[in-house]
Amino acid sequence: MTAPKDFNDRMLSLGLARVSEAAAHASARLIGRGDEKAADQAAVNAMRNQLNMLDIKGVVVIGEGERDEAPMLYIGEEVGTGEGPEVDIALDPLEGTTLTAKDMPNALTVIAMAQRGTLLHAPDVYMEKLAIGPGYPTDVVSLEMTPSQRVRALAQARGVEDSDITVCILERPRHEDLVAEVRSTGAAIRLITDGDVAGVIHCAEAELTGIDMYMGSGGAPEGVLAASALKCMGGQMWGKLLFRNDDERGRARKAGITDLDRIYARDELVTGDVIFAATGVTNGSIVAGVKREPGYLTTETILMRSKTGSVRRMIYRNPIK
Repeated sequence: MTAPKDFNDRMLSLGLARVSEAAAHASARLIGRGDEKAADQAAVNAMRNQLNMLDIKGVVVIGEGERDEAPMLYIGEEVGTGEGPEVDIALDPLEGTTLTAKDMPNALTVIAMAQRGTLLHAPDVYMEKLAIGPGYPTDVVSLEMTPSQRVRALAQARGVEDSDITVCILERPRHEDLVAEVRSTGAAIRLITDGDVAGVIHCAEAELTGIDMYMGSGGAPEGVLAASALKCMGGQMWGKLLFRNDDERGRARKAGITDLDRIYARDELVTGDVIFAATGVTNGSIVAGVKREPGYLTTETILMRSKTGSVRRMIYRNPIK
């Protein structure tokens, strides 16, 4: 039987879950061991092996770095059996290498897949990000607004006081002014040490996480992954690439980006249907971490499809061999 050439997201979604689960299993033995590189490499190896079992013609467009900088899952690497649909793949084999090494919350293995040519080929530079959950008017907030204006606009849209808004921000020295301005409105801030894909996802389930908005700068590749998740769960997101030098501008041009000042909306970061999977490595607010039981490893995976808006939570109990 000939494999279908179209993007059969329903059939591929379970395979994608297996990819993220395998990476979580591989990195679990390094939780709390203090070795970030070893944990990341274990996740990379496992994710690559599982991807190569899928009947796809896959190209990594968001990966571990440029070809000369990453031994595996580099940008442009081809994965899959070579049979089936042509797809773009965005991945972070271990989002939160430091979190894993220190046994801190919210380390995840993350991967998204979409039809070829529909994921932004974001270079490995910073991106200014802004995200909110579903249920708001289009463009109720924007990157052109100041941080305090965003808080006030979102509070007005919700019909609450500014002090009822909670903003998630990555804790970095570069965000000191951002944090000060947001706090000047009376809004609360939840600072996270790493893992801004998880930070953006929190906005989509504000009633569970208590986070209404994400803002700040982080990795551009993680921005595409976060946009993939929000496209499945609902919500709005914007991103603008930030460049520190000519080398980074050159990376963007190499990736085919000509307008270096463009602000991308969610559906410009991810232009087609996408599937997304994330598996917990350490316990977090989105999914539980890997749990060791006598003879077994148990993981929790969140699996989503933008075509249907479906969100599955899957528990996988696998014998330790």
